[in-house]
Amino acid sequence: MTTSPADALVVNVAGLLGEPPGSHRDVAVDGVSLDLGDDLRQATPLSLQARVARTNRGVVVSGHVVTSLEDTCGRCLVAVELPIEAPIDEEILPSIELQSGLAVDRSAEPEAFRLSDHHELDFEPLVREAIVLAAPIAPVCRPDCRGLCPECGTDLNVGPHAHEDAPVDPRLEKLREFEADG
Repeated sequence: MTTSPADALVVNVAGLLGEPPGSHRDVAVDGVSLDLGDDLRQATPLSLQARVARTNRGVVVSGHVVTSLEDTCGRCLVAVELPIEAPIDEEILPSIELQSGLAVDRSAEPEAFRLSDHHELDFEPLVREAIVLAAPIAPVCRPDCRGLCPECGTDLNVGPHAHEDAPVDPRLEKLREFEADG
């Protein structure tokens, strides 16, 4: 049987659900690539380190994911690779009661992350959400990036750059004589 990289992010926690609250399992996954949608592209495979702990309601996942994203600088438009280290802290509730096999009433918490009907914890939506939340809205290649010239589009980080003064509207010519007080 062949498993996809995303299958590496699925962990069966039925045994853990049968243990008392406070019991835990450590999960480590390396080398997984995910489709993050149209807006984000993974540059390097991700690494996930997490602890899954039993609670009286389900399990709590705490850990972190490390990867990097391919993007474009929001100022000068060069390609950049952005390192991402994002925390994961989430409670996951069962969808099926372990002892009875009956479906759990989801109406009280419809938005909660849930285990599968086979008591499997799928880390993929948790990891995807953590990466998306950690990704910068307007990435820059470096903090002091000067961007592009608004007149000619030249990268201002490359070197000296100058333009002749643009002609001034004759109606505004008098403003050249203006001197600020102070």
